[in-house]
Amino acid sequence: MTHEGTPVYAVTMDHDGDEPPAQQGGPGKGRVVAWALWDWATQPFNSVIVTFVFTALYLTSEAFIDPAIAALGEDDPQYDLALAHLASGVGLAGTVAGILVALVAPVLGQQADTAGKRKRWLAISTGILTIVTAALYFVQAAPSYFVLGVGLIAVGLVANELAAAQYNALITQVTTPRNVGKVSGLGWGMGYIGGIVALVLVVVADSSDWWGLDTSNGMAYRLIAVGCAVWTVAFAWPVFTFVPEPEATGREPVSFFASYGRLWRDVVRLWRSDRSTVWFLIASAIYRDGLAGVFAYGAVIASVAFKFDATEVMIFGIAANLVAGIATMISGAIDDWIGPRTLILWSLGGMIVAGAAVVALHSHGKTIFWIAGLVLCLFVGPTQSASRSLLARVAPPDKEGEMFGLYATTGRAASWMAPMMWTIAIAATGATIWGVAGIMSVVLVGFIALLLVKIDVRPVDAEA
Repeated sequence: MTHEGTPVYAVTMDHDGDEPPAQQGGPGKGRVVAWALWDWATQPFNSVIVTFVFTALYLTSEAFIDPAIAALGEDDPQYDLALAHLASGVGLAGTVAGILVALVAPVLGQQADTAGKRKRWLAISTGILTIVTAALYFVQAAPSYFVLGVGLIAVGLVANELAAAQYNALITQVTTPRNVGKVSGLGWGMGYIGGIVALVLVVVADSSDWWGLDTSNGMAYRLIAVGCAVWTVAFAWPVFTFVPEPEATGREPVSFFASYGRLWRDVVRLWRSDRSTVWFLIASAIYRDGLAGVFAYGAVIASVAFKFDATEVMIFGIAANLVAGIATMISGAIDDWIGPRTLILWSLGGMIVAGAAVVALHSHGKTIFWIAGLVLCLFVGPTQSASRSLLARVAPPDKEGEMFGLYATTGRAASWMAPMMWTIAIAATGATIWGVAGIMSVVLVGFIALLLVKIDVRPVDAEA
C-alpha cells in the first residue's frame, strides 16, 4: 500500500505563503468554539442514553420483561433469557441503524457538498436527534413500550451518525493546515467533558433520590431523556450561527438516486489517484470498530467481570470520559507536531497493552480495572481525533462531506468485527473477561493494517 496521491493539506500553501482560500477567515477562536460545542451538545445521547444509563440500566432491565418471568428472580434461566432477548433487541435496532447509515451517509454528504448546504443537513439531523431523544419520555416501564424505546434509539443513532458526518466535514471551515489536529482534539475533548457533566448530573440526582420526585414507571429515566434533549438544543445552536457554510462545489446537481452512480465514479477515481486514502478508510474502519467495542462493552465488563454496581459503573464512566477528554485535547497539539498517522499508531499500541493488562491481571479485582481500564481510555480519544484530522487533511477539496460519509460507511461495514470477536472469545472460554481479548484482537488487526498504509501527512511546519 503506497501513497499514490498528494495529501491536500500537505500542499495547500500558495506561492505567497498564504493560507488556502477556503480557510481564509475561518479559523477564528469564536468559530472554533462554536464548532466544538456541537460535540458537547450531542454527547449525552451517546454517554447517557446509549451507553451508561437509559439503555443499560432501564431499557434492558426487568421492567420490560413479562412480569410473571420477572417474578422468578435473577437466578432463574427464563429470567436471564428474557433479559438477553432485550439486549438482542437493542443490538438488532443498532444493526438496522448501521445499515441505513452505511447506505445513506456518503450520498447525503455528496448532496450537501454539491449544494453547499452541509449546515442545513446538520441542522435537520440534529433536530431529528433532539426530537427522538425527548420522545423517550413516552417509554413507560412496561414490556409493551420496549419496541417504541428501541425504535427511537435506532432513529437517534441514524440521525446522530448522519449529523456527525456533516459536522466532521465542517472542520475545514474553522481550521488551517497548521491547527487541524488541535481543533479536532478540542472537539472530541469537549464531547467527552460534556458526557462527564451530564453523567455527574445524573449521579447527583440519583444520590439525592430525585429530591422526592415520584420515580415510578421509569419517570427518572424518562426525565433524563428530556434533559438530554434540552441539553442538545441549549448547546448545538452556535455551530449554525457562527460557523460559515462552505460554498457550493459547482458540480451539476443530480437526484438522490443518481448520486449513487456519481459516488461510485468518485470512489473509482479516488482509488486510481489516491489509493492510500482508500486503504486508510479500510484500516480505520477496522480499528474504529475496536474502539466502538470498548465503549459498547465497557459497562458490561465492569459490571459482570469486575462486579461493579450501577453507581460504580456510572462513576467509572465519569472518570473514563474525564481521562479521555483531557488526553484528547492534549493530543491535538501532538497531532499537529508529529502527524496524525504516527499519533494513531502510538495510541493503538497503548490500547493493546492496556487491554492485555486488563485480561492478564483481572484476578487482582476492581483495582486493576480502574488502572488499566482508564489507561486504555487514555488512548481512545486521541485515536478518534487524529483519524478525523487525517481524513480532513487528505480529503479532496469540496468533497469533504462525501469523504466523511464514506468514513461513516466503511465504519459501519466493519461494525460486525468487534461484536463477533467478543462473542467468540466469551463462548470459547466461558468467561466475560476474555471478551476484552476479542475486542483487542480487532484493534490489533487495525493497527497492522494502518502500518501498511503509507499515507504521507506531514506537519506543515516541517515543510516550511
